[in-house]
Formats: sequence, C-alpha cells, structure tokens
Amino acid sequence: MLEPYLRDDAFLSDVALACQQTDSLHLYWLGQSGFLILWQGSALLIDPYLSDSLTKKYANTDKPHVRMTERVIDPGRLDFIAAVTSSHNHTDHLDGETLVPLMHANPQLSIIVPEANRLFAAQRLEVDPDFLVGLTLVDRASVGPFNIIPVPAAHEMLETDENGNHKFHGYIFQVGDWTIYHSGDCIPFAGQAEILRSYPIDIALLPINGRDPGRGVAGNFSGREAVQVAYNCQVGLVIPMHYDMFEFNTVTPDEFIQTCGEMKQAYQILRNGERISFPA
Repeated sequence: MLEPYLRDDAFLSDVALACQQTDSLHLYWLGQSGFLILWQGSALLIDPYLSDSLTKKYANTDKPHVRMTERVIDPGRLDFIAAVTSSHNHTDHLDGETLVPLMHANPQLSIIVPEANRLFAAQRLEVDPDFLVGLTLVDRASVGPFNIIPVPAAHEMLETDENGNHKFHGYIFQVGDWTIYHSGDCIPFAGQAEILRSYPIDIALLPINGRDPGRGVAGNFSGREAVQVAYNCQVGLVIPMHYDMFEFNTVTPDEFIQTCGEMKQAYQILRNGERISFPA
C-alpha cells in the first residue's frame, strides 16, 4: 500500500506550521478528490474521503474497492475546519464516516452541497436538512475568507432534479488573491470552457481516471482531457486528482504529465498528504 507524503501527527504538525505562514495560500491533497485549503488560519475541505467505508461496503462483491493509499488523517482530529463542500452524492465525495466525525470536532461547521442533493445528504448524515447549505447554480456562499460559487459538472452527463437543480457540481473558490476550480467528478461538456473562462482560474483540481465501462462506475476526464480543459481555460496551474485510491478505478498520471509537456501547461503532481504553497 502506498504511504502518504505526510500522515497523522506529521501531517498535523505541517498544517500547524502552514497556519503560521499567513502570507501564503496552502493546499493539501488528501486523496481521491479531497483537498484542504488554508488561508490566514481559516480552513476549508473539498470532497474529503477519510475512511474505509467503501472498502467495507464493497468487500466480497464483484466491485471491491481495494484501497491503494493509506489514509492521511482521522477526520475527527481535524478540529479547525470552517466549511466542507460536497460536489455530489457518491460516497467518496459525501462520506458519512468522514463528515460525521468532522461535525463532532467542529460544532460550527458549514456543510455545502448541491441543493438537489440536500435531502439525501441530510439522511446520510442524520441531520436536519436545514443544517446543510444547499446551493443552486445561481447561489453563492461565503464562509470566512472563502467565496464559493457552484458550476455545473457532467458525471457523465448533466443531470438535474425535478426542479431543474443540478445534481453534480464543480466549485469555484475565491480566496485571497486566488481563484481555485475543483471540477468534482466531470467529463467535457458543451459550454464548459465558456463557463470557466468567466473566472480567471489560477489553480484547477481535475480528475484524470478516465472512463472505462468495465469498471461499472461513471467516469471522469482522462489525463489528456483534463489538460485540454485547463489549457482551453487558460488555467495557471493544474493539479490531477481521483487516482491512487482504489485499485479498480485508477490510472497513472503519465498521460497527464506527457500532455502537459506537449501543451506547455504548468502542472504539479502531489502525493496524498502533501502541501503546495502559493505566496501572496
């Protein structure tokens, strides 16, 4: 099994150090699609999956979720989080075994989900639906220094509920001097570049595990498609995600790296538990 770059006490020590460096934005990859953003002592989590719930759920089935990388941190130890966003209802993006401990550790936690998913999320987390912040594409949320803007995502298509609200979101995060785009689970769709170009994106966090019908799950950008999206939207830096978590649903970043070279797109490869910092 792969070891995180930092985990447990070493990870928390590095977070404490980063919190003292208030003149920089700090970004950690937590595995799969999960990230931690730190800015001037405030912390936001994106799609955290910090449990073995899927490994347990699919044990002894035809779709075993064998974990490839050790968990970075027990979510109950993250007692400094202001907000969590969930892009959609799949468990690796809305995990009760991650979010419930986070709620206990952070009584004032804001949990932001697509409005179309709010009732489902409330049932999974066993909370009142009013506890959750549900966003449609016309809504915005602000938590501390973080401005959060939902954008559509296609996993593998654009889907809406009976009220026309999208079930799959990406998010634009505006914090300090930076604009960060997290696509959630997504493939290319018509009008995507036009939507994203309206936000000058400094950092894009994009899945690269691709689409293989044999896996039996909805897919994402391939490595090449992720780079093409970043290049078309004039993204400053692209960071790949959604790989090295489950054996049945992963790729290497080789295609992504090769395509970045061909397109002269700036990129950064992170290991689980690794930080990248951006000076103001």
